[in-house]
Amino acid sequence: MRNFNIKIVNRIIDANINRAKEGLRVCEEITRFILNDRGSTGALKTIRHGIDGVARALCRYPAELTESRQSGKDVGRDIYANELKRNNINDIFCANIQRVKESVRVLEEFAKLSDVSLAKKIKKTRYSLYEIEKNALKKIRSLRDCG
Repeated sequence: MRNFNIKIVNRIIDANINRAKEGLRVCEEITRFILNDRGSTGALKTIRHGIDGVARALCRYPAELTESRQSGKDVGRDIYANELKRNNINDIFCANIQRVKESVRVLEEFAKLSDVSLAKKIKKTRYSLYEIEKNALKKIRSLRDCG
């Protein structure tokens, strides 16, 4: 990574790894406990664990990611009104899968700075998320239609 402040890049990577894993966990809990969907649950869990591999690949020393973290100074940490409003499971799932897709896209873009083959793998993950999202939302809608 030439001409880049590595601490800033690590901060971006750290924030997006955390955001992706948090959102994946929320979606995983919905597919596991509400939808009882073993396939989607397993796929989300695999992706969540894969994000750890992305972290290791993007930063040789994972402690550097944590050290780069500046949560207290993060200008984007304020909670906005729309983040507090969830009407149903669909809203929770949609908000979190969107968060995951956006974070994975950021990781994909920053991987291009150092490892194009990793960026291609992350892109495949992002497209897998699109399919998981489509299937899960169909099942969530069917739950609403049933009662």
